[in-house]
Amino acid sequence: MQSELHTTPDAAQTVVIIGTGGTIAGASGSATDNVGYKAGSLSVASLVKAVPALASKALEAEQLAQLDSKDMDHATWARLARRVEQHLARPEVRGVVITHGTDTLEETAYLLQRVLAPSKPVVLTAAMRPATAIQADGPQNLLDAVAVAGAEGVRGVVAVVAGQVWSGLELRKTHSYRLDAFEAGPDAGPLAVVEEGIIRRFRDWPLGEALGATLLPEDSTGWPWVEVLGSHAGADGRALDAWRAAGLQGLVLACTGNGTLHQALEASTTALKQSGVPVWRTTRCAQGRIVGAVDEPAGALSPWAARVELMLHLLQRG
Repeated sequence: MQSELHTTPDAAQTVVIIGTGGTIAGASGSATDNVGYKAGSLSVASLVKAVPALASKALEAEQLAQLDSKDMDHATWARLARRVEQHLARPEVRGVVITHGTDTLEETAYLLQRVLAPSKPVVLTAAMRPATAIQADGPQNLLDAVAVAGAEGVRGVVAVVAGQVWSGLELRKTHSYRLDAFEAGPDAGPLAVVEEGIIRRFRDWPLGEALGATLLPEDSTGWPWVEVLGSHAGADGRALDAWRAAGLQGLVLACTGNGTLHQALEASTTALKQSGVPVWRTTRCAQGRIVGAVDEPAGALSPWAARVELMLHLLQRG
């Protein structure tokens, strides 16, 4: 784990920046190529040095991983949660910034908020263009993230992208290419915006009860096997039957509309439940929640957040 320290006289304002890779650290062979790049090519220290406005800040830059976030894994999640928890316990640390890829940003943000529920800010930031692009969005996003992490009164896990601050519990990636690729669900807006380094807040910061980073197994084999399956036209239950036979431990159904499920999946779903496998329903719709299902624990979550929540539920159950 590589680290680099940038100091100023006000050590009580230290912001720790943890790098995990992603497009924000991506590099391409051409400055005009915004898609044909290798994610996680550059160090987090180099990203910090590329933003002159950060030179006067009390920062620590630490490299935890160099992943394309499409390949994020459970072991890295466990290491990240533990490392963030350690830094937050330091009295001189004001907050933590995590540079991350956009593909699984919402999953990492949800996990960290549920596990840490921090009283200090933990700010994830990312980019839709590589660092080598003519108009790279990463430097401004990183600058904004540090501003949020260092601001008075901010708490919880949030994401800062394209000048907007999103709750880690609500974040959803909704566009494949645009710089403003994120929204909040269900039917929510940003918590705040960052305007020239000033945070203008609209809603309360995320709250919750911390489950603790020690809940997360350090070895990926210790995590429960939970999958997401979408209901769709022409659905077939054979995949569910195969998963049940292979030892699936939890299932999230990304249902059509208001939690409806194709009839071809009903028998296999029932068989899963009867074998003791928890099955949670969400909607595959980009916005909204399942209405009328008061006992559905995942009705307001995206399928991906629901999968994280179900894994945490199973880890707590032991």
